[in-house]
Amino acid sequence: MTTPLETDACLIALKQGDPDRYWACLFSPEHHRSALASLYAFNLEMAKTREIVSEPMIGEIRLQWWREAINGERAEEAIAHPIAGPLVAAIRRYRLPVQPLLDLIDARVFDLYDDPLGTVSELEAYCGQTDSALFRLASIILADGGEIGSADLAGHAGVAFGIAGLLSAFPWHAARGQRYIPAEVLERYRVPTEDITSRRETTALMQALAELRQKAREHLNQSRALFASAPKATKPAYLPLVVVEPRLRAMEKSGYRPFTTLIEPNRIAMLFRFWRAAQTGRV
Repeated sequence: MTTPLETDACLIALKQGDPDRYWACLFSPEHHRSALASLYAFNLEMAKTREIVSEPMIGEIRLQWWREAINGERAEEAIAHPIAGPLVAAIRRYRLPVQPLLDLIDARVFDLYDDPLGTVSELEAYCGQTDSALFRLASIILADGGEIGSADLAGHAGVAFGIAGLLSAFPWHAARGQRYIPAEVLERYRVPTEDITSRRETTALMQALAELRQKAREHLNQSRALFASAPKATKPAYLPLVVVEPRLRAMEKSGYRPFTTLIEPNRIAMLFRFWRAAQTGRV
């Protein structure tokens, strides 16, 4: 006999492509698990668009399909889709606001191209439209549409989680010409764009990356301070935050090479962190 975990397409997708949120689902209340998985799997679908299309225009068409599905313009197609169907059902059941989902799709258009981010504020806004939105929407699901607490908590949590994730993915982004390191930070340390495209490790680049790690920690600390007063029901939404500090520390160890080091913390240790956070209510 198969279990729900083995047959839920959204959970299967997360287990393969987004283990952080997969574990967050497993440590969340069972009656909300499928809805959370559909939300997170939707995000995964948006995040991997560039990887599965041959050119940006095809990616834009794919994202447009999702806009129309969420807006109810492709009802029959959405219902039949293994991820869109459960997401649409979650939107209805929990009365999720649609605009944050549409904004997330719009933010993912940036991923399709090689345009650089200009400022730290633009980086924070990108993380806000993507990861912060997920924390906020997950909170609504867990609160069953009830009180979800401060919007600032989701905001800071998303920026901390988002920056840590982008820094962890730096080797892949650099290899394909994507630049999530804001231009103003590179200019502050006099890092030429060519240093990134040619994968040249310099002291200046390491300083620029260190500044962004510090920015992630600032947001992490702010989110932890706000987390203490969050409604108890919503706290599992913030379980993914447990991966932030270990990832930042891994990039500060001797031997770290920004273009080649893969940030992959020990999975058993990370699973323990999720379990402990779920038990103690502290991230």
